[in-house]
Amino acid sequence: MLAPLPAFAQNCALCYTQASSAGARMIEALRSGILVLVIPPTLGSIGMIFIVRHKHTRFRRIDGADESGQDW
Repeated sequence: MLAPLPAFAQNCALCYTQASSAGARMIEALRSGILVLVIPPTLGSIGMIFIVRHKHTRFRRIDGADESGQDW
């Protein structure tokens, strides 16, 4: 947390020089490529969190229902 933000960037000199010398079309392609690489794993992770949470609450309700009937 105390490291400066540039320390987290990759700062590849070759990538930087190619991107800076490229035209607007190439820059747009790079941005689209970044989105393609980021969005599917993010959506997959969010989907897995919802599935695991749903399964967890489903099993918890079943366990809780059995125990609550025995307490009375």
